[in-house]
Amino acid sequence: MLNSNASIEKLRWIMTTLRDPETGCPWDVKQDFASITAHTLEEAYEVVDAIEQQDFVELEKELGDLLFQVIFYSQLGQEQQLFDFDKVVAAICEKLIRRHPHVFADTSLTTDAEIKANWENEKAKERAAKKTQENNVTPISVLADIPKNLPALSQAAKIQKRCSHVGFDWDDINDVFAKIEEEVLEVKEELAAKEINKAALGEELGDLMFAVVNLCRHAKQDPETLLRQANQKFTKRFHGVETQVNESGRDFSQHNLEQLEQYWQQVKIQEKS
Repeated sequence: MLNSNASIEKLRWIMTTLRDPETGCPWDVKQDFASITAHTLEEAYEVVDAIEQQDFVELEKELGDLLFQVIFYSQLGQEQQLFDFDKVVAAICEKLIRRHPHVFADTSLTTDAEIKANWENEKAKERAAKKTQENNVTPISVLADIPKNLPALSQAAKIQKRCSHVGFDWDDINDVFAKIEEEVLEVKEELAAKEINKAALGEELGDLMFAVVNLCRHAKQDPETLLRQANQKFTKRFHGVETQVNESGRDFSQHNLEQLEQYWQQVKIQEKS
């Protein structure tokens, strides 16, 4: 057994012990790649939550949980002779050095735009190399390998960024606003119909959200982060409304919308003060 000092080797030893078919943990032993993906997503979100809450004590723990996911996958890979932790580390080292020629080589990249363009070019080369390795003769899509399980807002932003890299994008942000206005009108038209077509309405609402994501991207903002922050702000303010409702001695059903809106405005004023 390794000593008590914390190290990657100790963590790998713990993982190997947990996966021992005879003496390991029954839960860990029965897991496979697919069965732990939900836990990986959960741990990643908990890391983000700790950062947003600026709870750095909790962040230390959550980062450990996320690291354990990498160790778990590496152990599974090693058992099936697919890859191991050392190969995972080697792969990311090679990728980071190759994608940063302005740091590790003689290439001169000085602006954010140049750095991002180089990053996308390197990713395109990786997709092409993967196609060659697989003997795939089908033309490779610019949108290839975008994860299907990404949150929808992040996925939309990544799709748009890939298209922009090959020139399929507006140069003027006013064109983006015009597209949003166009999509708003189309949503209104669907809602104004005598019989609302839910499928058509849903499609137009989706187009509107996609257009708003494009606006966020052109404004150099991350839509997933913005909506999460908006959710947190609304939740905090609504808690303030709930407090005022409770202090009034009446429940929500005994308030009209105008009264609740007054509470909402009072919460906003309190925030500013």
